[in-house]
Amino acid sequence: MKRIVIGGQIDKDRLAQTVKNICGDRAIVTIKTDIEAAMDVKTNMADYYLGACNTGGGGALAMAIALLGANNCATVSMPGNIKSNEEIVAEIAAGKKAFGFTAQHIDTVVPVILAEILK
Repeated sequence: MKRIVIGGQIDKDRLAQTVKNICGDRAIVTIKTDIEAAMDVKTNMADYYLGACNTGGGGALAMAIALLGANNCATVSMPGNIKSNEEIVAEIAAGKKAFGFTAQHIDTVVPVILAEILK
């Protein structure tokens, strides 16, 4: 079972519900502050961090980048730019644990991320 923490600055409830709807009983989903969520991944209390903000990287990933390092984080969407499914899968294959995106792209990028990490 995957442990997924929800951080970021906006739409945490919507994001968490989307993750729960997709994962069902294959994941435990918890909403936390950015610091708590990033620390959970850092200390292996959680497997993945998902966060949304208006830019996809700033408020969504700032604490994750600070605590986990940029090499463990990926911005998969920002205004006007969504990474392709292949690029998102490549980020996961590269070992990324924290993913940031704009709230407008939750329904586009989250299913791709979850399909890959639930394999």
